[in-house]
Amino acid sequence: MTVSIRDLRPGDHSDAESVVRVRRAALPFMITTTEGVAFEVSSAHPAKHHRILVAETADGRVIGTAQVGIVYDSPEPGQSYVNAHVDPAHRGAGAGALLLRTAEEHLAAHGARDVYAWVLDEPAPRAFAERRGYRPSRSAHFLRLDLAAATLPALPQDLPAGVELRPGAAFAADPRPLFEADAETTSDEPGDVAAGFDDYEDWLAHTWNSPSLDKELTTVALVDGVVASFAAAQTDGGTRYASAMTGTLRAFRGRGLAKLAKTASLHRARAAGYTEAFTGNDAGNGPMLAINEWFGYEICATETRYTKKVETR
Repeated sequence: MTVSIRDLRPGDHSDAESVVRVRRAALPFMITTTEGVAFEVSSAHPAKHHRILVAETADGRVIGTAQVGIVYDSPEPGQSYVNAHVDPAHRGAGAGALLLRTAEEHLAAHGARDVYAWVLDEPAPRAFAERRGYRPSRSAHFLRLDLAAATLPALPQDLPAGVELRPGAAFAADPRPLFEADAETTSDEPGDVAAGFDDYEDWLAHTWNSPSLDKELTTVALVDGVVASFAAAQTDGGTRYASAMTGTLRAFRGRGLAKLAKTASLHRARAAGYTEAFTGNDAGNGPMLAINEWFGYEICATETRYTKKVETR
């Protein structure tokens, strides 16, 4: 089978649909939509040098795709990423190797020194990465909740004194308090690549304005009028809901506010017709894994972060 690599065609809806089809086949635990794919390309910061590559057969069928770019806001220069996915029905045709080679050449040309890639923790994907010089690092779990059938914890009839729940949409006029909460809680997340989180305009462009962010189902817990905790929600506009980030500011931890915000968000998601809920946790993030297990989430897959040194050009 002849396979070639090219960039996603901006503005081509059918091309974006092909990328979504491949991503859903390879990673059915993630929220991905055609609107999200188009947004990913159009909103990318120039310094990111972000590309969506596609692997295409001679008859024009897209069988693989990769996201590739520079972690431009990392305090350590030369950090980069590539996440390649091949339709399971077309593995073995060489698409993955071609995607990875093209991605590494692109990254090297833009000063990359270290490349990070998420790889499904299964024998074949791990072997594929290791044959190409990648070495394993930390792991993360995908978790799933049958939202239609789950027995969700009940919301308390009376909230604790001073506590108020609001949808993310209530912050439309001034989302900066959510940016500040996101920045603090994200900085405490375990990870391999440090990234700066101090550019409000960039956060507005890439997080707040993302078509996948459901501002109505995103839930914020305030204490005496101050943002204390939040559960950010992503949806596909159909049946799938995902927790994008759940966090509590340091000064308010230990009060059960993250559980409260996530409980409210899940109840409203089910009422809106969503039937599956997904989330992801670093394998070492015991507190969030415990919270999600308390809700009834079960691990459905695991990824391992792989890394490789590349020579800059």
